[in-house]
Amino acid sequence: IGVLAIALAFIVGGIFGGVSTAKIIGGFPLALFMTLVGVTYLFGIAQANETIDKITKYAVKAVGGRIALLPIILFFVAFALASIGPGQIAIVALMAPPCMLLAEKVGINPFLMALMVGNGGQAGATSPIAPTGIIANGLVAKLGYTGLEFPLFFYNFLGHLAVGVIAYVLFGGLALWKNRNEIVSQEVNEALSIKVEPFTRQQLMTLVGIGALLVIALVFKKDVGLSAFTIGAILTLLNAADENKAIKAMPWSTILMVCGVTVLISLMKDVGGMALFAAFIAKFSTPFTVTAVYGFVAAIISVYASTSGVILPAFIPMIPDLLKNIGGGDAMALINTVVVAGHLVDVSPLSTTGALLIAGAGPATDKTKLFRSMIYWGFAMSVVGALLCWLFFTVLKV
Repeated sequence: IGVLAIALAFIVGGIFGGVSTAKIIGGFPLALFMTLVGVTYLFGIAQANETIDKITKYAVKAVGGRIALLPIILFFVAFALASIGPGQIAIVALMAPPCMLLAEKVGINPFLMALMVGNGGQAGATSPIAPTGIIANGLVAKLGYTGLEFPLFFYNFLGHLAVGVIAYVLFGGLALWKNRNEIVSQEVNEALSIKVEPFTRQQLMTLVGIGALLVIALVFKKDVGLSAFTIGAILTLLNAADENKAIKAMPWSTILMVCGVTVLISLMKDVGGMALFAAFIAKFSTPFTVTAVYGFVAAIISVYASTSGVILPAFIPMIPDLLKNIGGGDAMALINTVVVAGHLVDVSPLSTTGALLIAGAGPATDKTKLFRSMIYWGFAMSVVGALLCWLFFTVLKV
């Protein structure tokens, strides 16, 4: 998508539209690129030396035989790990295979496990130091809004926590508590008694590096990307991980997709395309209903498109034009709505998070049934997300 977006920007703008090459290239988000590469390189080191994988294993081991708690704890493990920097895709990719297989062995509905791990990862997606959070905050800053890192992070977490609770109640979580006093079978004990080796010297150095990034970025307010580059360079010099493996672990396709789409969106804005699309949506909206309408449109597209690479770069910059066309409204409500509603649908199997969870399902799981359940969930969340955002950000004005 990123490569295609850059090609389209050149064809439409440079060849047929008379837009200068310099202007098209000027749409490339260099600062965002530096930030994404720096952060993902640092966490590429954490993946290459298996630091994050070991944290996940320790969390699973800590559950013991309390099966009913397992989906809940894994929700928060996925949230915490995604929040500290790698983002939801990297964490779900790591957690999906062991967690989905574990669900099969201990008798947890695979659909419930997929929703809990997936929504947990998505809940941490907009952390100020995670790739999607960096993208969202950068786009919001271009509109003139600063200091919103925590609200965007908090509201996204709250939305996913709410649907996580709903999923736990609806798809077998409560039934697990009925057996909480029964003797856990030997197979269940074996599945949960994972042997985990202590952290190695390289992994401990990586944990210190991640902690340093959190302090430098959140307390001292230094640039996240350059700080991550510096810490990553130090860890590389200290031989914390194989440099080639760390670079290969970086999500280059996502980085290129985000940057490429931003080039096309920048051109779209320059030639008036954003205003045109905003005018179209405004025909179906009023200041009171625009949150629900905009949230639904963003969410339904996000079911099969990247939230960070397509939805955020396209829908956030459009907000000023949309409000102008409808004669008023709350920009912050729309910003929060795009972020929250766009992410709530991402457990759809047409999105990367959902696809990773299905791919990680165990051999005894009916993958066709799981796919069908998850796609129904994804489309349902486009309505639920839009209505929740309208209720909280427009009606209740949270």
